[in-house]
Amino acid sequence: MRLFLALSVSALIGSSCSRIEKEESVTAIPVDPKVEKLKLPDGFQAEHLHSPSENEQGSWVSMTFDGKGRMIASDQYGALYRLELPPIGSDSAKPKVEKLIIRDGAIVDSAKTHGGMGYAQGLLWAFNSLYVMVNHNSDEEFSKGSGLYRLQDTDGDDQFDKVTLLKELKGEGEHGPHSVVLSPDKKSLYVVAGNHTDLPEMDAYRLPPVWQNDNLFPEIKDPRGHANDRGAPGGWVARIDSLGQHWELISAGYRNSFDLAFNDAGELFTYDSDMEWDFGMPWYRPTRIAHVTSGSEYGWRTGNGKWSTVYPDNLPPVLNIGQGSPTNLVHGGKARFPEKYRNSLFAFDWSFGIIYAIHLQPEGSSYSATAEEFISGSPLPLTDGVVGPDGALYFLTGGRRLESDLYRVYYDDYKNTDQKLTADKSAPKETEERRIRKQLEKYHTGARAGAVDFAWPYLNHKDRFVQYAARIAVEHQPVSQWQERALKEQDPEIKTQAIIALARHGNKALSDEMLESLINIDYAQLQEQEQLNLLRAFELVLYRHGTPEPALKKKVIAYLDSHYPARTNDLNRSLSKILIALEAPQVVAKTIALLDKAKDDKSETATASSDLILRNPQYGLDIAGMLASVPPAQQTYYATALSAAKTGWTPELREEYFKWMYNAFNYKGGRSYVGFVDKARKAALSNVPKSQFAYYNTISGDSLLSGGGLELANANSYQPQGPGRRWTVEEALPLVENNLSQRNLEQGKAIYAATLCKSCHSMGGEGGFVGPDLSQLGNRFTPKDILEAIIHPDSVISDQYAATVFHLKDGSSVVGRLTNENDNTYFVSQNPFAPQILREIPKSDVTRTKQSEVSPMVANLINRLNPEELQDLMAYLISAGNKKHKVYTVSAKPGNEKK
Repeated sequence: MRLFLALSVSALIGSSCSRIEKEESVTAIPVDPKVEKLKLPDGFQAEHLHSPSENEQGSWVSMTFDGKGRMIASDQYGALYRLELPPIGSDSAKPKVEKLIIRDGAIVDSAKTHGGMGYAQGLLWAFNSLYVMVNHNSDEEFSKGSGLYRLQDTDGDDQFDKVTLLKELKGEGEHGPHSVVLSPDKKSLYVVAGNHTDLPEMDAYRLPPVWQNDNLFPEIKDPRGHANDRGAPGGWVARIDSLGQHWELISAGYRNSFDLAFNDAGELFTYDSDMEWDFGMPWYRPTRIAHVTSGSEYGWRTGNGKWSTVYPDNLPPVLNIGQGSPTNLVHGGKARFPEKYRNSLFAFDWSFGIIYAIHLQPEGSSYSATAEEFISGSPLPLTDGVVGPDGALYFLTGGRRLESDLYRVYYDDYKNTDQKLTADKSAPKETEERRIRKQLEKYHTGARAGAVDFAWPYLNHKDRFVQYAARIAVEHQPVSQWQERALKEQDPEIKTQAIIALARHGNKALSDEMLESLINIDYAQLQEQEQLNLLRAFELVLYRHGTPEPALKKKVIAYLDSHYPARTNDLNRSLSKILIALEAPQVVAKTIALLDKAKDDKSETATASSDLILRNPQYGLDIAGMLASVPPAQQTYYATALSAAKTGWTPELREEYFKWMYNAFNYKGGRSYVGFVDKARKAALSNVPKSQFAYYNTISGDSLLSGGGLELANANSYQPQGPGRRWTVEEALPLVENNLSQRNLEQGKAIYAATLCKSCHSMGGEGGFVGPDLSQLGNRFTPKDILEAIIHPDSVISDQYAATVFHLKDGSSVVGRLTNENDNTYFVSQNPFAPQILREIPKSDVTRTKQSEVSPMVANLINRLNPEELQDLMAYLISAGNKKHKVYTVSAKPGNEKK
């Protein structure tokens, strides 16, 4: 949902029923409003250094420091720039900015705006060279295509004159090639790419290249088409030498990790993105911090095929953050910050303007973590960050051609803060589990004598990362060395892991033996995770090698059916889809019995969804709509699984199932929610008798849907015809100031609904109450006032509809609309679509408050409209839908007739 016209004119909407006065600060308020909007931890200062967009230098998305301490940055769609920065705290000087003109031998291409090199989403200074990750398909404007380039100065004139393409990469855009970082030993580089970047042929694979979708869940690709042509392994991480001659795949299965960072122990991490259109679906995965270990797999698959974190053939995240758009990840080891921050990762979220400090705690062979809101601002579209030679944290905002700025953040006492580098510190203590994992990872490079014997006992290790590393070690060895051992193994957990490996590498001739071996395990004696692992082994054998012959199939069904339904949602998900794939006789009846009763497990994320809504209306109001009517994810899982069931149905079961489908359209999820439910509905309808199709099609909600099945029909019957444009007040005003005679009321009303004004505003007693009543709009304000409020909603924000930022003692902040308060508590509404749900904030936890500078209304929502549509909408707003208003009754002036 989008707020359309939360008109910010205080005369219209009056004053707030309750106000909070800003706490007076004992220190001077920063003069620069770009710094004032930042929330910083106690003891930190920020400086605004440069505005690329204000100097016609584009929107910067990547940066690094060269060997002379100068910053090099890249415009997302243009050139490279080099900056000499003023010292910390210097108010008198601005950076000296130089646009780099890159010569490639004798060729100088200074005429083009890119200066010979640019479009970089990753920059790194290493080996006396600048490594540039270009993210762009070559064209007439810029001949360099996506790939990793090395730039060198060979003649000592402080300009780059040699450009070497180290590897061409196929992929571009926001899911294309991203960052490049230096390894801790400074001997190699690591690169990361999103899931729209083809995995190039590698010289070595720590993750064996045998990936498949490996999911018996009925496949539904995204109804809106996102990533539907992208398959396994998804986003990937590779290690290369300085010359780019040897490429080794380290890890894969990410959606769109943008950056990488090593901690002091030399362990690698990334910050992976979510698929926001999956909100509310059982396969939705929040943004998360992942530990990038040797041979790791993180289970991204397109559409609804994403793997559960409980599957043993992928690894769990270190921390789930929540909704957002990850960009940068940097370790604070070289920052002149207090110790807890030097041991932390800093994770950047572009959508909601938050830099999280990720505090890692060793746990077994991996880590657990907590997240602290380190820096935030609205808007603050964070793109990249790096710790500079002076120990300050530098960060950029911009991307997607947004306003771009360069900031520096430093600690007040930075001159006296301990600034010892990692090399000067005592080595982090290594746990026993991590020592074992590292030993196992030595066998991830290919066949080695003694590998199977060493790794085999660790296949039942209780540490997930150790167990995973052991299986990958086994998989790198010739199958002939361990397949018989796998089939004859007596330890149930070792057998389970060995069969998973064999399912991935063995051939179909062994599938019956694998299944027979698995059904000899005493299921009831296993712990829950061991049961989940066993079910995953069954799934992999069935997915990769097909359904067994009837006699064995019957035995497998009998083995699994007695344990379904189970006591947990995870077990029931695995059991239901396997038994449906096997056409178990009772699975439909058992699953229907769960359909209306299943309750969702509580989702644990570092940031609650409700805390994000008012930080960025463009993205937050999607979350608000979902939270107002959250889909039941576990029930949706069962319904989707049942869509593939061909047998076991009765008229009563089908009646209950398709009526559930009808009710499912009452919930709100991400943009693809309706389409996913409808695709499952249609798949289920394909299994009903033709004579009954019309009946079940009707009772399952066909009449509720638009023609394409992606939207609800009654949500918006009109779609703007366009072509749209980026409307400005100056361009729009002449069209609506004197040219609104004889407009089309019905079309104006339809556009009013299509742009979602009606969802949030009332007019003539109809509509929502999130924003002000618009019934008197035309009587009180000029067309120019209305246009300015639509196009620039942040310019003036009324107290009554403005959000307040509450800064808390723990360093976090809460954004919401204050509805009431007493001596002890603030009562805050965070969801404009569920304003009755209030969050109570103890006043004792609040250090200060300030009014948010972001309007809850999204800017530029008229950009979808053509001039005729804009005129009809404005006429409807000014007339308040009154068909007797002069905009509908007065004849057009000569020369202004409507064409």
